[in-house]
Amino acid sequence: MLRLATASLAGTAIEFYDFFVYGTAAALVLGPLFFPSFSPLAGTLAAFATFGVGFFARPLGSVLFGHVGDRYGRRPVLFGSLVLTGAATVAVGCVPTYDAIGAAAPLSLVALRFLQGIGLGGEWGGAVLLATEHAPAGRRGLWGGFPQMGPPLGFLLANGMMLLLSATLTEAQFHDWGWRVPFWAAGLLAAGGLLLRSSLAETPQFRELSEAGRRAGAPVAEVLRDHWRLVLLTAGALAAGYAIFYSVSTWALAYGTERIGVSATVMLACVMVAVAVKGALTPVAAWLSDRVGRRPMCLAGSALAVVWMFPLVALLDTGEPVLMFLGFLVALIAFVTVFAVIASYLPELYAPRVRCTGAAVGYNLAGVLGGAVTPIVATALSEGSRPPWGVAAWLTAVALLSLGCFAALPETRPPSLTGPVPEVSGEDAARV
Repeated sequence: MLRLATASLAGTAIEFYDFFVYGTAAALVLGPLFFPSFSPLAGTLAAFATFGVGFFARPLGSVLFGHVGDRYGRRPVLFGSLVLTGAATVAVGCVPTYDAIGAAAPLSLVALRFLQGIGLGGEWGGAVLLATEHAPAGRRGLWGGFPQMGPPLGFLLANGMMLLLSATLTEAQFHDWGWRVPFWAAGLLAAGGLLLRSSLAETPQFRELSEAGRRAGAPVAEVLRDHWRLVLLTAGALAAGYAIFYSVSTWALAYGTERIGVSATVMLACVMVAVAVKGALTPVAAWLSDRVGRRPMCLAGSALAVVWMFPLVALLDTGEPVLMFLGFLVALIAFVTVFAVIASYLPELYAPRVRCTGAAVGYNLAGVLGGAVTPIVATALSEGSRPPWGVAAWLTAVALLSLGCFAALPETRPPSLTGPVPEVSGEDAARV
């Protein structure tokens, strides 16, 4: 289990590194380099729009790779998604700027970001099922927490490279070529991830389905027919987590550097330390879900998010590193209380034959509302007087949505992963 869980963690870390390095670049440099004719605000909005394209592509990736995972096995998903995301990320680092090729530059960014999103949309489902379908029933929460440690590790690696480069290079060097180096490094990381995953075995759940001839013929159609309400509920439930993370890791970077005048190095350091603490708390929250249940943990995290969004914005607006860090940390504790749990929670909500598709589609649809839209909305709402209370109101509203959706979902601990959860399968899913 440790070897399998480590492989799932490494894969998600590499793929989320690819995804996050783009978000940091969008906040710091992509606006003036690829949208030079725009005002600073419009350039940032345009850069965040290309960032958001990846989130809109992720549900499509979950459909494509979910079909592969439910029809042909979880293992092929782990390889295909890693190759696609790594290749697209390296290519982003090679795109000439607007001054060199004109409008083809931002169009190339959009296309490559779309491919990134498709790859990442498939990665999460394969990685969490690798861990949870091998895990013993009483410890699925703990082992499912391993792939959830991948995103903070990927974020720290991506932003650590950006921080090192921005601190050691001149501003001209960083804008000229330094920002490209983290994208090029994705190729080496992807190669290492493929090597690590080369010896992985297929999960017992899928082997059992295959031997019994019970694989879904059209997983997407089955999910849409029998579980569409469940997909919408899980998407709404997870939206706040995405909104919190990307408001902290992406919008706050742009707001702090452009509106408050805090250096990029200080902003990155505040966010990175908070994310590091969040990553360290992930296995603790995952372990607790095996003790107290999945749903109570998710409700607690969502409730904390509801009450903390206004203090978060107030602390950010001070520009004081310690206070900003405190705001980020509590917000990310709310985030991890939910997202450490969902790697076990979401698969338990779906029957094994459509689990790769259903769990991944719900997870990635949440990213459209929380991840794609929030940096754009927050940037627009923060224009004008300070503090940007409109951003706090937006985040609070999304957190209330998530709290309500979790309240409508059932508890799943500790049913076996050998079958669907009675409360949400078949006709019962429609009632949920």
